[in-house]
Amino acid sequence: MIRLNKFLAQAGIASRRFCDDLIKAGHVKVNGEVVHEMGIRIDEEKDEIVYKGRPVRIIDDMVYILMNKPGNVVTTSDDELGRRTVIDLLTIRERVYPVGRLDYETTGVLLLTNDGTLTNALLHPSKKVEKIYHVLLDKMLRPIDQHHLQRGVELDGKMTQPCQIRQIRVIDNQSYLEMRLREGRNRQIRRMFDKFGYQVEELDRVSFAGLTATGLKRGEWRPLKPDELSRLKREVENED
Repeated sequence: MIRLNKFLAQAGIASRRFCDDLIKAGHVKVNGEVVHEMGIRIDEEKDEIVYKGRPVRIIDDMVYILMNKPGNVVTTSDDELGRRTVIDLLTIRERVYPVGRLDYETTGVLLLTNDGTLTNALLHPSKKVEKIYHVLLDKMLRPIDQHHLQRGVELDGKMTQPCQIRQIRVIDNQSYLEMRLREGRNRQIRRMFDKFGYQVEELDRVSFAGLTATGLKRGEWRPLKPDELSRLKREVENED
Protein backbone atom coordinates (compact mmCIF):
# COMPACT_ATOMS: atom_id res chain seq x y z
CA MET A 1 0.00 0.00 0.00
CA ILE A 2 1.17 3.52 -0.79
CA ARG A 3 -0.19 6.98 -0.04
CA LEU A 4 -2.15 8.38 -2.97
CA ASN A 5 -0.18 11.65 -3.06
CA LYS A 6 3.12 9.74 -3.15
CA PHE A 7 1.84 7.51 -5.97
CA LEU A 8 0.77 10.57 -8.00
CA ALA A 9 4.14 12.23 -7.39
CA GLN A 10 6.06 9.13 -8.47
CA ALA A 11 3.90 9.04 -11.58
CA GLY A 12 5.11 12.53 -12.44
CA ILE A 13 1.85 14.40 -11.88
CA ALA A 14 3.33 17.03 -9.52
CA SER A 15 5.09 17.40 -6.20
CA ARG A 16 3.54 15.54 -3.27
CA ARG A 17 2.31 18.78 -1.72
CA PHE A 18 0.60 19.93 -4.91
CA CYS A 19 -0.90 16.45 -5.41
CA ASP A 20 -2.68 16.96 -2.08
CA ASP A 21 -4.28 20.09 -3.57
CA LEU A 22 -5.34 18.13 -6.66
CA ILE A 23 -6.94 15.45 -4.49
CA LYS A 24 -8.71 18.04 -2.36
CA ALA A 25 -10.04 19.73 -5.50
CA GLY A 26 -11.59 16.47 -6.70
CA HIS A 27 -9.36 15.89 -9.73
CA VAL A 28 -8.44 12.30 -8.78
CA LYS A 29 -10.54 9.14 -8.92
CA VAL A 30 -9.78 5.80 -7.27
CA ASN A 31 -11.65 2.86 -8.79
CA GLY A 32 -14.13 5.22 -10.43
CA GLU A 33 -14.87 7.26 -7.31
CA VAL A 34 -13.72 10.84 -6.74
CA VAL A 35 -11.64 11.08 -3.56
CA HIS A 36 -11.10 14.18 -1.44
CA GLU A 37 -9.39 12.60 1.54
CA MET A 38 -5.69 13.38 1.80
CA GLY A 39 -3.59 10.61 3.32
CA ILE A 40 -5.61 7.81 1.70
CA ARG A 41 -3.61 4.70 0.78
CA ILE A 42 -4.03 2.72 -2.42
CA ASP A 43 -2.78 -0.57 -3.84
CA GLU A 44 -0.72 0.53 -6.83
CA GLU A 45 -1.04 -2.89 -8.49
CA LYS A 46 -4.79 -3.42 -8.03
CA ASP A 47 -6.44 0.01 -7.75
CA GLU A 48 -7.25 2.11 -10.82
CA ILE A 49 -6.15 5.73 -10.43
CA VAL A 50 -7.40 8.40 -12.82
CA TYR A 51 -6.32 12.05 -12.92
CA LYS A 52 -8.44 14.42 -15.02
CA GLY A 53 -9.79 11.51 -17.05
CA ARG A 54 -6.41 9.87 -17.69
CA PRO A 55 -5.18 6.62 -16.07
CA VAL A 56 -2.13 7.17 -13.90
CA ARG A 57 0.80 4.75 -13.83
CA ILE A 58 4.26 4.84 -12.30
CA ILE A 59 6.75 6.09 -14.88
CA ASP A 60 9.71 3.86 -15.76
CA ASP A 61 11.60 6.31 -17.99
CA MET A 62 12.48 9.51 -16.15
CA VAL A 63 13.12 12.72 -18.07
CA TYR A 64 15.09 15.69 -16.73
CA ILE A 65 15.14 19.02 -18.60
CA LEU A 66 17.10 22.17 -17.82
CA MET A 67 15.60 25.37 -19.26
CA ASN A 68 16.56 29.03 -19.39
CA LYS A 69 13.07 30.40 -18.87
CA PRO A 70 12.23 33.57 -20.81
CA GLY A 71 10.02 36.32 -19.45
CA ASN A 72 6.27 36.47 -20.05
CA VAL A 73 5.87 32.69 -19.90
CA VAL A 74 3.86 30.83 -17.25
CA THR A 75 5.61 28.15 -15.18
CA THR A 76 2.76 25.62 -15.33
CA SER A 77 1.73 22.79 -17.62
CA ASP A 78 -1.37 24.69 -18.77
CA ASP A 79 -2.87 28.13 -18.24
CA GLU A 80 -6.56 28.99 -17.97
CA LEU A 81 -5.90 32.40 -19.53
CA GLY A 82 -4.32 30.87 -22.62
CA ARG A 83 -0.87 32.32 -21.99
CA ARG A 84 2.22 30.55 -23.28
CA THR A 85 3.67 28.07 -20.79
CA VAL A 86 7.13 26.56 -20.31
CA ILE A 87 5.71 23.26 -21.59
CA ASP A 88 4.89 24.98 -24.90
CA LEU A 89 8.62 25.60 -25.38
CA LEU A 90 9.47 21.88 -25.28
CA THR A 91 9.53 19.48 -28.21
CA ILE A 92 9.37 16.15 -26.38
CA ARG A 93 6.61 13.56 -26.19
CA GLU A 94 7.06 12.78 -22.51
CA ARG A 95 4.94 14.71 -20.05
CA VAL A 96 7.06 16.69 -17.59
CA TYR A 97 6.33 19.28 -14.93
CA PRO A 98 8.29 22.27 -13.61
CA VAL A 99 10.05 21.85 -10.28
CA GLY A 100 8.65 24.83 -8.39
CA ARG A 101 7.66 28.05 -10.08
CA LEU A 102 9.17 31.21 -11.46
CA ASP A 103 6.94 34.27 -11.78
CA TYR A 104 5.51 35.20 -15.18
CA GLU A 105 8.06 38.01 -15.56
CA THR A 106 11.01 36.18 -13.96
CA THR A 107 13.69 34.57 -16.12
CA GLY A 108 16.37 31.97 -15.58
CA VAL A 109 17.12 28.43 -14.45
CA LEU A 110 14.17 26.03 -14.38
CA LEU A 111 14.19 22.26 -13.94
CA LEU A 112 11.39 20.17 -15.48
CA THR A 113 10.93 16.45 -14.90
CA ASN A 114 8.49 13.57 -14.49
CA ASP A 115 10.42 12.34 -11.44
CA GLY A 116 7.95 13.14 -8.68
CA THR A 117 10.19 11.78 -5.92
CA LEU A 118 13.07 14.09 -6.83
CA THR A 119 10.66 17.02 -7.30
CA ASN A 120 9.22 16.52 -3.84
CA ALA A 121 12.69 16.26 -2.29
CA LEU A 122 13.97 19.43 -3.98
CA LEU A 123 10.91 21.44 -2.94
CA HIS A 124 10.67 20.19 0.63
CA PRO A 125 11.48 23.02 3.09
CA SER A 126 13.78 20.76 5.11
CA LYS A 127 16.19 20.43 2.17
CA LYS A 128 16.90 24.17 2.08
CA VAL A 129 17.96 23.99 -1.57
CA GLU A 130 19.89 27.11 -2.55
CA LYS A 131 18.59 29.45 -5.24
CA ILE A 132 20.68 32.35 -6.53
CA TYR A 133 19.06 35.36 -8.22
CA HIS A 134 20.25 38.53 -9.93
CA VAL A 135 18.01 41.43 -9.01
CA LEU A 136 17.79 44.91 -10.54
CA LEU A 137 16.05 47.43 -8.29
CA ASP A 138 14.49 50.74 -9.29
CA LYS A 139 16.94 52.64 -7.06
CA MET A 140 19.94 52.24 -4.78
CA LEU A 141 19.60 49.78 -1.90
CA ARG A 142 20.24 51.45 1.45
CA PRO A 143 22.68 49.51 3.70
CA ILE A 144 20.20 49.52 6.60
CA ASP A 145 17.51 47.99 4.38
CA GLN A 146 19.96 45.37 3.14
CA HIS A 147 20.73 44.51 6.77
CA HIS A 148 17.05 43.99 7.61
CA LEU A 149 16.34 42.03 4.43
CA GLN A 150 19.22 39.65 5.13
CA ARG A 151 18.05 38.99 8.69
CA GLY A 152 14.49 38.24 7.53
CA VAL A 153 11.21 40.12 7.10
CA GLU A 154 7.63 39.20 7.87
CA LEU A 155 5.50 37.92 4.99
CA ASP A 156 2.02 36.53 5.63
CA GLY A 157 2.65 36.49 9.35
CA LYS A 158 5.87 34.46 9.13
CA MET A 159 9.48 35.62 9.01
CA THR A 160 11.57 34.79 5.97
CA GLN A 161 14.74 32.81 6.55
CA PRO A 162 18.08 34.65 6.59
CA CYS A 163 19.50 35.26 3.12
CA GLN A 164 22.60 36.78 1.55
CA ILE A 165 22.57 39.94 -0.55
CA ARG A 166 25.61 41.30 -2.43
CA GLN A 167 25.71 44.34 -4.66
CA ILE A 168 27.29 43.39 -7.99
CA ARG A 169 27.34 46.89 -9.44
CA VAL A 170 25.37 50.12 -9.84
CA ILE A 171 23.50 50.74 -13.11
CA ASP A 172 22.16 54.29 -13.63
CA ASN A 173 21.86 54.82 -9.88
CA GLN A 174 20.06 51.48 -9.48
CA SER A 175 21.38 48.54 -7.44
CA TYR A 176 22.12 45.33 -9.32
CA LEU A 177 22.29 42.57 -6.71
CA GLU A 178 23.01 38.90 -6.15
CA MET A 179 20.58 37.29 -3.71
CA ARG A 180 20.94 33.80 -2.23
CA LEU A 181 17.88 32.10 -0.70
CA ARG A 182 17.14 28.67 0.75
CA GLU A 183 13.35 28.96 0.63
CA GLY A 184 10.85 29.81 -2.08
CA ARG A 185 7.60 31.50 -1.16
CA ASN A 186 5.19 33.01 -3.66
CA ARG A 187 6.78 36.10 -5.29
CA GLN A 188 9.07 36.22 -2.26
CA ILE A 189 11.87 38.46 -3.55
CA ARG A 190 9.52 41.03 -5.06
CA ARG A 191 7.44 41.15 -1.87
CA MET A 192 10.51 41.41 0.39
CA PHE A 193 11.83 44.46 -1.44
CA ASP A 194 8.36 45.96 -1.69
CA LYS A 195 8.21 45.99 2.12
CA PHE A 196 11.02 48.56 2.06
CA GLY A 197 9.73 50.64 -0.85
CA TYR A 198 11.75 49.11 -3.68
CA GLN A 199 10.46 47.82 -7.00
CA VAL A 200 12.15 44.85 -8.66
CA GLU A 201 12.60 45.76 -12.32
CA GLU A 202 14.43 42.59 -13.39
CA LEU A 203 14.65 39.20 -11.68
CA ASP A 204 16.75 36.35 -13.08
CA ARG A 205 17.45 33.03 -11.35
CA VAL A 206 21.03 32.13 -12.19
CA SER A 207 21.28 28.96 -10.11
CA PHE A 208 18.95 26.31 -8.68
CA ALA A 209 20.44 23.58 -6.50
CA GLY A 210 23.78 24.20 -8.24
CA LEU A 211 22.32 24.04 -11.76
CA THR A 212 23.03 26.95 -14.10
CA ALA A 213 21.77 27.82 -17.60
CA THR A 214 25.24 28.57 -18.97
CA GLY A 215 25.24 28.26 -22.75
CA LEU A 216 21.44 28.40 -23.06
CA LYS A 217 19.70 31.41 -24.56
CA ARG A 218 16.34 32.52 -23.20
CA GLY A 219 13.76 29.88 -24.06
CA GLU A 220 16.35 27.21 -24.87
CA TRP A 221 16.58 23.90 -23.01
CA ARG A 222 18.59 20.70 -22.89
CA PRO A 223 18.53 17.33 -21.14
CA LEU A 224 20.19 17.30 -17.75
CA LYS A 225 23.70 15.82 -17.85
CA PRO A 226 24.33 12.60 -15.88
CA ASP A 227 26.75 14.31 -13.49
CA GLU A 228 24.23 17.09 -12.85
CA LEU A 229 21.52 14.56 -12.01
CA SER A 230 23.85 12.63 -9.72
CA ARG A 231 24.76 15.83 -7.91
CA LEU A 232 21.09 16.73 -7.44
CA LYS A 233 20.28 13.34 -5.98
CA ARG A 234 23.28 13.44 -3.66
CA GLU A 235 22.16 16.84 -2.39
CA VAL A 236 18.78 15.57 -1.21
CA GLU A 237 19.23 11.87 -0.47
CA ASN A 238 20.93 12.25 2.90
CA GLU A 239 18.48 14.79 4.29
CA ASP A 240 15.44 14.03 6.44
